[in-house]
Amino acid sequence: MTFPVKRALISCFDKTGVVDFAQSLHSLGIDIVSSGGTAVVIAEAGIPVTTVEDVTGMPEMLDHRVVTLHPKIHGGILADLDKENHHKDMEKFGIEAFGLVVVNLYPFVEKPGIETIDIGGPAMIRAAAKNNAFVGVVTNPRQYADVLDDLKNNNNELSDALRWRLAREAYVLTASFDAAIVEWMNNQDSGKSGELPEEIIISLKKRTDLRYGENPHQQAALYDYVNHETSWPQSMVVHQGKELSYINYLDLQSSWSLVNQFDGPSCVIVKHANPCGVASAGNIFDAYGRAFACDDVSAFGGVVAINGEIDEATANAVTDAFTEVVIASSISDAAMELFSQKKNLRVITADKPNKLGWDIKHIDGAFLAQDADDFTDNESAWKVVTTREPTDAEMAEAKFAWTVCAGTSSNAIVLTNNCQAVGIGAGQQSRVHAAEIAANKAGDRAQGGACASDAFFPFRDGIDAAVATGVTVVIQPGGSMRDDEVIEAANEHGIAMIFTGTRHFRH
Repeated sequence: MTFPVKRALISCFDKTGVVDFAQSLHSLGIDIVSSGGTAVVIAEAGIPVTTVEDVTGMPEMLDHRVVTLHPKIHGGILADLDKENHHKDMEKFGIEAFGLVVVNLYPFVEKPGIETIDIGGPAMIRAAAKNNAFVGVVTNPRQYADVLDDLKNNNNELSDALRWRLAREAYVLTASFDAAIVEWMNNQDSGKSGELPEEIIISLKKRTDLRYGENPHQQAALYDYVNHETSWPQSMVVHQGKELSYINYLDLQSSWSLVNQFDGPSCVIVKHANPCGVASAGNIFDAYGRAFACDDVSAFGGVVAINGEIDEATANAVTDAFTEVVIASSISDAAMELFSQKKNLRVITADKPNKLGWDIKHIDGAFLAQDADDFTDNESAWKVVTTREPTDAEMAEAKFAWTVCAGTSSNAIVLTNNCQAVGIGAGQQSRVHAAEIAANKAGDRAQGGACASDAFFPFRDGIDAAVATGVTVVIQPGGSMRDDEVIEAANEHGIAMIFTGTRHFRH
């Protein structure tokens, strides 16, 4: 038995295209039932419409909180038209079936609060999606065209495939809506308790498939966090270049989050999720050149991140070296013209990062969650623990080194000079080896600079190694059993040392 659509229920907060859609339904001979403001705009367009109040015999009440919650509405949505007893109930109670339910929800994500928690909308959507064998549920104006095409091509019937697809999209919508409510409530609670919530519900939507995962045999895709439209990946504009891979995105995250920690013109070059070059300068061109000079071997095939506009001179310098991806706040027309000559170079602009409250990572069969480490320390809690106080210039250099270190995988040692990273030892099992790598890369360029360690030095040999590079100030969390020994070593060498009291491990 076939069931052509004879009756549609329309109740939309987002009324984009709803008048044209209703007109098309009317032209197909489909009766329209509608509520509230939707009924008004349909009627004002001269389209015949029956109000929900006329169907139920009950007015809207409780400040519009109760409108469609009625058996004559939900019975018409949920009726199984293959069951004789359902037809008997419908006849007994004067219920007519709906073949189409067109509903979208209050804008809770944009305006979170009790009054934007939709009740009737999700109830109708879930009911129609459950009964998708007989009902098409339309939850977004972008679906209107497909629905009309299907109706016109199938004598007012909706295909099984379309009804199933619409039902799945409907449940995604209600699940995402509920996830947004839970997150909002979690945020209210965590603000009072300071604790992570008992449940975290995340709604993700695939934006695009990627070239591959960490390796070519692995599939990968990019998913947007549905309820956070302001995140920087969603603001990304890819102007040119090859398709991005999974690793490209990890490197973009590392580079873009770090470069935006600096106020002045700065550049970060990342390879395998770790900075291999970082520098600030008076202008973007110099910042890029100094960042590249940190480790020009590792910079080969890296991701270049710049926290300002790339001009022609900087673009020319970038294209002189093999670079996988460039991301910046903006790019001049002349710079874009130069980049266009490198067809495989990915060129991206994006908004500044907007971190979520929690950092969530997947492990086999479970997830780990923690407060996001956003690089920000309470500098008023920093302590100079050596006899010698750092000069203003040394303190500024220590802050720069500490910021770079916080964006580097552990164990990490960073050597800087004049706001330029000159040696980075990243991701080592031994802090001594991290220091040796940093010193080897720095050569004699650390003379008069700063050394940062993401965690405490467990022995004085770390300080001895730092001093051997020529640094005059060390910044580290402190907290070792041998802090006194480490401080004594710093005093012996006549350098300044700062304890931040905050560790920045990164895995």
